[in-house]
Amino acid sequence: MEILRNISLKEYNTFGIAATAKFFAEITTIDDLIQVLGQESYTDRFIISGGSNILITKDIDALVLHINIKGITVAKEDADHVVLKVNAGENWHNLVLWTLDQDYGGLQNLSLIPGNCGTAPIQNIGAYGVELKDCFVGCDAIHIKSKELRSFTKEDCKFGYRDSFFKNDGKGKYIITTIYLKLTKRNHVLNTSYGAISSELKKQNIIIPNIKDVSNAVVAIRQEKLPDPKELGNSGSFFKNPVVTKEVFNTLHGAYSDIPSYRISEDVYKIPAGWLIEQCGFKGKRYKDAGVHSKQALVLVNYGSATGADILDLAHNIQKSVLEKFNIRILPEVNIIK
Repeated sequence: MEILRNISLKEYNTFGIAATAKFFAEITTIDDLIQVLGQESYTDRFIISGGSNILITKDIDALVLHINIKGITVAKEDADHVVLKVNAGENWHNLVLWTLDQDYGGLQNLSLIPGNCGTAPIQNIGAYGVELKDCFVGCDAIHIKSKELRSFTKEDCKFGYRDSFFKNDGKGKYIITTIYLKLTKRNHVLNTSYGAISSELKKQNIIIPNIKDVSNAVVAIRQEKLPDPKELGNSGSFFKNPVVTKEVFNTLHGAYSDIPSYRISEDVYKIPAGWLIEQCGFKGKRYKDAGVHSKQALVLVNYGSATGADILDLAHNIQKSVLEKFNIRILPEVNIIK
């Protein structure tokens, strides 16, 4: 393992932000990670994995550790289920495709989510009615100060909507090295009621779908709405969908009868942040090289040379407009590095 100096991070973040790491190390084994954490001369460290959920707004005056530990193995199985041990550097969508090839069910609705597996628990990634926690068993993580490896159960991770222990009390304290997922080997449960999955399956003339069909439908929907980061810098959904009380929702519905929503419980509703942003007139707008995607207002994009500060200024303007118009505060899903 070699520690490099003054390395561009443009290829390590899906926004394509041109920032520089003062020091940089590629981590391919847990031993490498423990070794570099033990080097006391590098007191400031910054962890990066797939770079799909960060907005870098400045050069990073620290040792950047790129977690690239690979490997997928079966940890346990019986006639109905399999528990996979997946190392942090595995690409998430490649994992989904691998599980589909093995006919393991559970991840099909999470197809084409960008990023690597080690960061999936931090966000409790989710899409189309499914979240990581639905198949999550646990994870292993290195404590940065003690260099000790700790195992976390699902309960330990304190999952919430795009939230976890690792975004709160555990933020900056641990580096996830491995995740464990429990998937079905037969009698797969299909969730096709969320979003446009059912209509996409009908469009493809699929009446009785299997897990691959659901995955293909999700991929088709996402590709239609979301830009490929390799072609247009972005980090997927920039904002979380806000959750409001029934009272707030009824007030909004009275003023905007066409407002879309997803009922979470009797007293709680989720409002699509993309709809709120579009109503404020931002969809498709461009401010120099920072902009809002023309097909999905929830996605902020870098048209080429936008800085992280440019993207952040746009995000702040969007938040301000949504708050003024709807009295709803939308929060970033993306981790902002200031």
